[in-house]
Amino acid sequence: MSVIRSVSGRAAAALREFLSLESAGGIVLVGAAVVGLIFANSPLAGLYGQLLELPLTVRLGTLGVDKPLLLWINDGLMAVFFLLVALELKREVLAGQLSDRRQISLPAACALGGMLVPMAIYAAVNRGDPQALPGFAIPAATDIAFALGVLGLLGSRVPVALKLLLTAIAVLDDLGAIVVIALFYTSGLSWLSLGVALAALVGLIALNRLGATRIAPYVALGLVMWLAVLKSGVHATLAGVALGMTIPMRDPSDAESSPLERLEHDLHPTVVWAILPLFAFANAGVALGGLAPAALLDPVPLGIALGLFAGKPLGVLGFGALAVALGLARLPDGVTWRAVAGLGVLCGIGFTMSLFVSSLAFEASHADLLIASRVGILAGTTAAALAGWAILRAVLPRDPAGA
Repeated sequence: MSVIRSVSGRAAAALREFLSLESAGGIVLVGAAVVGLIFANSPLAGLYGQLLELPLTVRLGTLGVDKPLLLWINDGLMAVFFLLVALELKREVLAGQLSDRRQISLPAACALGGMLVPMAIYAAVNRGDPQALPGFAIPAATDIAFALGVLGLLGSRVPVALKLLLTAIAVLDDLGAIVVIALFYTSGLSWLSLGVALAALVGLIALNRLGATRIAPYVALGLVMWLAVLKSGVHATLAGVALGMTIPMRDPSDAESSPLERLEHDLHPTVVWAILPLFAFANAGVALGGLAPAALLDPVPLGIALGLFAGKPLGVLGFGALAVALGLARLPDGVTWRAVAGLGVLCGIGFTMSLFVSSLAFEASHADLLIASRVGILAGTTAAALAGWAILRAVLPRDPAGA
């Protein structure tokens, strides 16, 4: 019993640190995106483009990876981000708020609706266009850092239960995005590379089963798996997810030690303060010159913007209310339906994951649709951030004690 209490206490402390880091990190994320936009729409645009296309090669004998800087960020650094997502998800499932079925029901319903409705809206707007349809998942996920950053602007007026609900929805959204990426954004599979990746994964599982708690062997096999997945045609970031799921939560020889929590603690500041801002800087730089406001009415940006701004709150609120009405979930204490509605709008901040999925959908084949998708992401995310903040500011009690 004492071991369970100890693990739960550490999970709660990790969650508090997570919320504080993500709230501040959201502001840095926005700043990095703004800088990228400024670079792309200034005399520095040429230098910005050259920087992102800068070739970088890592080679060991005949085996090597040769990619431009942009793809090192999107395929390499973002694998570290997905590793952190997997660690957070595993911790929450084993010892956090997702470990209790009664606690997970509402955010699970909200997350499901918050993915299905935006995808349906995008697909409806872009029906009949086979080139645009691969972008159906762009408005499906919530950017937890950005959303918590906006929520943090309301300070102590925000009930802790509301922050936890947003965090759970966003984490489950990320899980859904991982599944979508694995199922729909793969091409030209190399079975030899997949075999090597599978062998590395088996080795990671064996380390876990044998009780290995040092992180170094996991990282070494994880690098082999990442390289194999990169060469396989499956997106390399999924290697980060697989690695995270094999990191042991507990040390059999020391109940007070958690390898997973140590790694999560070490990675979190790097991801929040460096990797995500760098990703935003590299991917948000859309050249807006010559783009008229009417460009937002083109099917791809319109479908994304509507999916984020309208589809997210409709899905989150609708599916959440249905789960409560069916007796499958209950509204947390101190949280009202008006607050959930505002939270649903805030979930339309899809920034980081939406940009990432857009690069998977369009970067290789349709540069024009990639630009259009980023315009829709920026418009929908900005509208959701402003409207979500305004709604929550209006509906949350000014006295935190009444929240």
